Amino acid sequence: MAKVEIKQPIVDEIKAKIDGAATVVLVDYRGLTVEQDTKLRKGLREAGCEYKVYKNTLMKRAFEGTDFAQLDDLLDGPSAIAISKEDATAPIRVLNNVAKEAEALEFKGAVVEGTFYDVDGVKALASIPSREELISKLLGSLQSPITNLARVLNQIAEKGDGAAEA
Repeated sequence: MAKVEIKQPIVDEIKAKIDGAATVVLVDYRGLTVEQDTKLRKGLREAGCEYKVYKNTLMKRAFEGTDFAQLDDLLDGPSAIAISKEDATAPIRVLNNVAKEAEALEFKGAVVEGTFYDVDGVKALASIPSREELISKLLGSLQSPITNLARVLNQIAEKGDGAAEA
């Protein structure tokens, strides 16, 4: 069997995983302990992300003709890929949390919703709260003025009742 025939299914697998992906993040995983790698994989799995190590040439072939081809120049040395189809910042947040404890884990770059981000850009994206956190903060800030308004209206109504009795 020719090498191309052996490698093509892997390229197709990568293409299937990145098809419709919101985010693809590349990291250098050299130096991670087994414990750190296990924690990383578990966190990404819980966030609904995929994480795998592929050969750089196979990723380059899979990225051809997609927005993720912007990552080709970063495919040098050991590379792992984290993919998210749902939450655009989920893999970045999880990887960043693990990188705080595991200094060996380094961002190479990412493509988020078609836009390329270098290492500094990825680190900036890591500080963005999740969609659920943003919604809960919005609802909390909306609820506070409504609660205060209801309290004021209730006090006005109570004063109005007292004035009517007198």
